[in-house]
Amino acid sequence: MTSEWEVGRVEDLKPGTRRIINVKGRQVGVFNVAGRFYALRNICPHQGAPLCEGEIGSTLLPSRPGEYVVGREGEVLRCPWHQWEFDITSGRCLVDSRVRVKTFEVVVRDGHLFLIA
Repeated sequence: MTSEWEVGRVEDLKPGTRRIINVKGRQVGVFNVAGRFYALRNICPHQGAPLCEGEIGSTLLPSRPGEYVVGREGEVLRCPWHQWEFDITSGRCLVDSRVRVKTFEVVVRDGHLFLIA
């Protein structure tokens, strides 16, 4: 059986921002990545840090020596304790894809965001 929780209005969660909410006694971070919405459990699988409070950023893509090409802008979440990096869109760790954080579906309905769990 699935349940849903209202997160808020779409207009209140601007691109590049997040909101941390409580769902059944657990914290979940809801992110707006370029107008698409994603949700991750607010706990790093490494050592239990509040993952969703970490820095939102990007990665560097393969490039020539001395050249820096930025990719995945706004899709990377860095753990505030040990800097492990996770893909906001999938919950997978960027270094070891076997490690992941739980994700949840977010739907938009009538201008409101709902978390499905």
